[in-house]
Amino acid sequence: MASYKIEWKRSATKELKKLPPNIVKRFIAAADSLAENPFPSDSKKLIGSHHTYRIREGSYRLIYNVLTDAILIEIIKVGHRKDVYR
Repeated sequence: MASYKIEWKRSATKELKKLPPNIVKRFIAAADSLAENPFPSDSKKLIGSHHTYRIREGSYRLIYNVLTDAILIEIIKVGHRKDVYR
């Protein structure tokens, strides 16, 4: 299986900078690991979408799209669970 390319949306990087440093480290490590395995055991597919998944780190979520045709993972949103799904 080919390694996926990781792309962060500009808004996701801005949201990431606002999070606590320990959560930032965990999300960067989780995003890097998605390149080899885009569907880790702790990820869940979001209802109502075909390509969108989430990873949970405590009260925070990382939302991403998996585009298998382009071998691309796009990180679209990062934040607290009360805000990230809006």
